[in-house]
Amino acid sequence: MLHALVSEIKLQKSYLNGETIETIYFGGGTPSILNGDEISGIINTVTELHTVSSTAEITLEANPDDLKADKLKNLRQTPVNRFSIGIQSFFDEDLVWMNRVHRGQEAESSVKRAQDAGFENITVDLIYGYPMLSDTKWKQNLDKVFELNVPHISTYSMTVEPQTALAAFISKKRQPPMNEQQSAGQFMVLMDAMQAHGFEHYEISNFCKPGQYSRHNSNYWKGIKYLGIGPSAHSYNGDTRQWNIANNAKYMQVLETGKLPAETEELTEENRLNEYIMTSVRTIWGLDLNQLNRIAKGASDELLKAAAEYFDREWITQKDNVIYLTPMGKLYADNVAGGLFF
Repeated sequence: MLHALVSEIKLQKSYLNGETIETIYFGGGTPSILNGDEISGIINTVTELHTVSSTAEITLEANPDDLKADKLKNLRQTPVNRFSIGIQSFFDEDLVWMNRVHRGQEAESSVKRAQDAGFENITVDLIYGYPMLSDTKWKQNLDKVFELNVPHISTYSMTVEPQTALAAFISKKRQPPMNEQQSAGQFMVLMDAMQAHGFEHYEISNFCKPGQYSRHNSNYWKGIKYLGIGPSAHSYNGDTRQWNIANNAKYMQVLETGKLPAETEELTEENRLNEYIMTSVRTIWGLDLNQLNRIAKGASDELLKAAAEYFDREWITQKDNVIYLTPMGKLYADNVAGGLFF
């Protein structure tokens, strides 16, 4: 797989048309199983083929149980300067229910070990809206993260993906279904707690200490070009969208022939408008009507017609030429974005 990743990086070298690389993100699985030399090898391939900023944000997604002291010492010898730690919960019974390997104490210890090793730029993931999570437990999870003094937190409502064990258990009534009212209530608890602790709610699922945004994710929401490497990876350069084969074995087989394991589509004007609406409306920076008109002349007039009902419901507000979600509107972000699509 490592050989295949390096091969794809080389084949994809022209996709970003020479743009300087500002962020590198290892994610979409469990990249923390790689050792420092393997991670550095991939980064070195990128730096050989691209101009990489000297201040690039280089993030590694990690399971808490992978971040042992020796592993952290090893990672300090790499260019990695940020961790995204998949904590999900500090309650053992919840982690067992989620089929996670780590336990609550390990989650807490992994963050402290990373900080002790000199990694200050850390984000952690938490999940809410599942049957076992009472509001009291949710507040305790949040309080624990605040105690750990991390600068960035990502939170996600539990979703049930089709063809998963959880979906099967729910269909057979062996597990209760997700409760939208519970999820909405815990989202409101989340927003209040984050505001009280001085975090900026800069995207629906993301909160940070002032100015400490995830540069990688922010670039995505702002429509900056990106190149995805690996099975299932997606890429975007403003004109086209590209996605790789999802199957690991087939991905490697295609690369062995010297071909890209990807499909590409040219983005229409409508695609680019909807892409901008979908990503921008979720953020603290909002949906800029002037940017819409740069994509398609007169597009803002059409959008404002569709937006009227959301202004009436007080789900969105407008300042100058920028549309923002209200706190209530953040509960309906997907609904709003879909309603504004062209």
